[in-house]
Amino acid sequence: MRTIGNLVWILTGGWVTALMFAVAGLLFYVSVIGIPLGRQAFKMAALTLAPFGKTVVFGGGAPSLVANAIWIVLVGAWAAVVYALEGVAFCVTIIGIPFGIQLFKMAMLALAPFGAEVAYAEEAL
Repeated sequence: MRTIGNLVWILTGGWVTALMFAVAGLLFYVSVIGIPLGRQAFKMAALTLAPFGKTVVFGGGAPSLVANAIWIVLVGAWAAVVYALEGVAFCVTIIGIPFGIQLFKMAMLALAPFGAEVAYAEEAL
C-alpha cells in the first residue's frame, strides 16, 4: 500500500508541492537568518514528496516551543488550516480517506515543525 499510495500521490501533484517547499528552503538558505526556516521547508518537502509510510515525531523542548509559537503566528496556522481542509475534502469519499489522513499528518507538521522529525513508521516505534 505504501508504494502504491506514494506513487499515486507523486503522480497527482505531490511532486509539485514538494518542489515548491524545496525552492522555498533554498531561498531561505540564502540568508543566514533564514536557515532555520529553510530546514523546516526541507522537512515539509520530504514529507510532502512521499508521505505514506512516514510519521512525524514531535519533541525538542523549550527552544522549539518558542520557535513554533513564532512559526504558528507567521505561517503555521494558515498552512495547517489549508492542509486540514484538504484532508476533510478527501475524507468525503472512501477512496480518498488514505490521502486525507496523509494531509492531516502534513497539517500537524505545518503547524509545529520545529523539534519535529519525519521518520519511517518502523523507526518511530
